[in-house]
Amino acid sequence: MNQGEHRELMNGFGNGLSAAFELAATPAIFGAAGYGLDRLLGTGPFLMWILGIFSVVGAFLRAWYHYDAKMRVLEAAGPWATKRQAQP
Repeated sequence: MNQGEHRELMNGFGNGLSAAFELAATPAIFGAAGYGLDRLLGTGPFLMWILGIFSVVGAFLRAWYHYDAKMRVLEAAGPWATKRQAQP
């Protein structure tokens, strides 16, 4: 394995680890913030659930759109991609 392939492999590992950490840590942080606000305001676990669900949905949508954009670029660069001819 040459240095370029090794660098690409390590970048892939780093990207996967950062995505996994983001999917796990973001809901925990938002849930903890909601819990703190619930205790401060004297409400039940309402804000904890709302902020937790909001962050899970947001993290999922971010991962989905990031993946979709990356796949569109890779598909457009592939040998199977059709080349559009310029219109006069």
